[in-house]
Amino acid sequence: MTEQDVTRLLAKIPLLKQEIGKVIVGQQQVLEEVLVALLAGGHALLEGVPGLAKTLLVRTLAQATDLPFRRIQFTPDLMPTDILGTEILEEDHGTGHRSFKFNPGPIFASLVLADEINRTPPKTQAALLEAMQEGHVTYAGQEHALPKPFFLLATQNPIEQSGTYPLPEAQLDRFLLYVRIGYPTEQEELAVLTGTTGTARPEVQPILSGDDVRQLQLLTRQVSISEELVQLVNRLVRATRPATSQVKFIQDYGRWGAGPRAGQALILCAKARALLQGRFAATSEDIKALAPAVLRHRILLNFNAEAEGLTTEDAVVALLGAVS
Repeated sequence: MTEQDVTRLLAKIPLLKQEIGKVIVGQQQVLEEVLVALLAGGHALLEGVPGLAKTLLVRTLAQATDLPFRRIQFTPDLMPTDILGTEILEEDHGTGHRSFKFNPGPIFASLVLADEINRTPPKTQAALLEAMQEGHVTYAGQEHALPKPFFLLATQNPIEQSGTYPLPEAQLDRFLLYVRIGYPTEQEELAVLTGTTGTARPEVQPILSGDDVRQLQLLTRQVSISEELVQLVNRLVRATRPATSQVKFIQDYGRWGAGPRAGQALILCAKARALLQGRFAATSEDIKALAPAVLRHRILLNFNAEAEGLTTEDAVVALLGAVS
């Protein structure tokens, strides 16, 4: 990329946030973390109670990025072929020859919303693993490449447990970020009530194309990070493991720690956050800002922590306070 290409791409980022802001009120941290995942080339899991605009955020992002978008509503009876696709028998009416043809499922889009992913059984949840990690789908022994970029955003409701299937740790680890969405402030909620109960319907204009997103993902990897910060990330991730950690909270309450993928995720996300803010070098603030979203689903706590009402959020706070 030339310097002009870089300048052009960076100039589009504030415009992208502005377009999404026409529909999504507040939630600046959530929006930043979702865009970080997009630029870092990973996937994100959004968790929040009903009515916090999780689905609306993803739809608006699709409109503002002009990416092919598909929504998959996960239900208990959803089958893997409903996501990946299936083979259909076709007949050539001229020759009478019959052959099987792969009919792609909704996973074959650049931006995929896996809505309420914890409402479907593990067999169907596992259908996403290969797509998320490898960027392709295997059916009947044949590999079918997914479009590039490929960005999966999954949502789940934390308060309903009946009829849900919690994601196993191995699949949670495939998500680059675990984004938690909280309630809006009083002023933000007032703006939502005012803006969504009238006749006005904001139009979101496409800002980024698929090529723009791919170029930004390449540019993200070129953002510099010092050797000291890489060592900081390494110490932070290793401190999550009870067997080797020097952090008392982890020694007392840790059951299992994060693997090397967490360190890779934290470095890439720090680079992406720096780029979103117009910088070409990651800082310790980038790492500290994204550590909760990177680590909260990669740390397991023991029964003592559960009995005392402690969470992985507390673990990340303790880690950031102890590791420097």
